[in-house]
Amino acid sequence: MDYREKVLELIHYGKLAGEKNFTPGYSGNLSARYGDNVIITTSGSANGYLTEDDFVVIDFAGNVVSGKGKPSSEKFLHLDFYKIRPDVNYIIHVHPVYLSAFASSGKDLTAPVMPENVFYFGEIPLAEYGLPGSRDLVDKTAKFFDKHDAVLMANHGVIIGSATLRDAYMKLELAESYAQTIAVCEMLGGAKHLTNEQVKEIIALKS
Repeated sequence: MDYREKVLELIHYGKLAGEKNFTPGYSGNLSARYGDNVIITTSGSANGYLTEDDFVVIDFAGNVVSGKGKPSSEKFLHLDFYKIRPDVNYIIHVHPVYLSAFASSGKDLTAPVMPENVFYFGEIPLAEYGLPGSRDLVDKTAKFFDKHDAVLMANHGVIIGSATLRDAYMKLELAESYAQTIAVCEMLGGAKHLTNEQVKEIIALKS
């Protein structure tokens, strides 16, 4: 896939995320691995309203290789994810209401409740708070990247990486729906957790 094809794909899924209210206003950022570089949204762009001018190409040191504008302030969060996970080619960082509510309440999504989430995520851990755009945030979040495709960031949002952008987006939908379900379960007295044996059976389906 060439540069323009990747950018158009990012625009498409950014729009979908916007329509679902996963990325309100100027919040969040998207990126794609591009050879030895990374395509990333610019600072101040809106994921739901992206144009081809809202992207720059950066190297793995964070330097702009091509494009106009300043790369997202979260560029090093994306770069560390790519460095740790060579299987990850696309990253979505957004602030959906329910996932952000869990992150802002200091609650992770690690309890085994629904088979789909156990299968696709295992767990969605919560990283400690770090100032957005800071190295502190990167360090506190990146320690989860080796074993998790999705990570909540305290008082912030969620970051999801995958081999394809479609899969990253589908996992975003799944994770947000899961957070909404758990929130409703709390109103009904709390979710009933799957047993260890049931979890093992679900994980075994991957083999």
